[in-house]
Amino acid sequence: MAEPHGTQRDQLDEDLNEKLVEILKPEFEAAGAVPPAEEVPAAEGAPARPGATTDKDFFQALGGWGALLDVGLPWIAFMIVYAASDHDLKLALIVAVACGGAVALLRLLRKQPLRNVIGGFIGVAFSAWVANRSGKAENVYLPGMILSGGYLLIYGLSIVVRWPLFGALYGVITQTGGEWRKDPDMYRGFNRATLVFAGLFAGRLAIQIPLYLTHQLNALGIAKIGLGLPCYALALWLAYSVLRGSLPADKWDETRDHVTGLLRGGGAKK
Repeated sequence: MAEPHGTQRDQLDEDLNEKLVEILKPEFEAAGAVPPAEEVPAAEGAPARPGATTDKDFFQALGGWGALLDVGLPWIAFMIVYAASDHDLKLALIVAVACGGAVALLRLLRKQPLRNVIGGFIGVAFSAWVANRSGKAENVYLPGMILSGGYLLIYGLSIVVRWPLFGALYGVITQTGGEWRKDPDMYRGFNRATLVFAGLFAGRLAIQIPLYLTHQLNALGIAKIGLGLPCYALALWLAYSVLRGSLPADKWDETRDHVTGLLRGGGAKK
């Protein structure tokens, strides 16, 4: 009997998540450091840590490859339709918004998290409204550039005032306030991870702003896609690497447990 179509999709997501973990395996093992959390035996007579997670759990909680595709597919559709329809802006915008809506509906029917899908769909819809209102195709990328500038400002200021954003969020979700700032390892790790994402948004703007000002629409579209999915994945890997590399094994396991629990919607682990 043929396997149900939904089960095939689930298996594809699982295979992609496995591939992501495989790509990051050298970082997980950290040049021969302790094995993954599920393989670390508890001390004799001591109970296993409740709710402990693994590196794979962490990336699956982020949404895996599917989350990145959800955000990027509408922009790819816009580029293809705009080029194939002899620069029919309205048609390209309609297809992009419809693509975002279809992806959101599909994942809703499959009962999967919609945080990335909703964010991407709202962004596409608003960008389409701006471009349609102005009648200029390049303005479809303007809201994203403004958003990148806002993120850069937030990440940069948090570093300048010595409250790196990732550390501040960690203090909120664990209800420990600024205790992490007293730990040199945790402060250094959160500061480095925050720097990675500040660099991501700075890089996007450094490339996109000149293209926007010179009306290079095709180059803007390529930059939007290239600086979106691939660069986000790279920034995620780098932030993960520097944070894990900055913390001793026991602190990393605890930090990962808290963040994974939050991403899954279960709140911070006690």
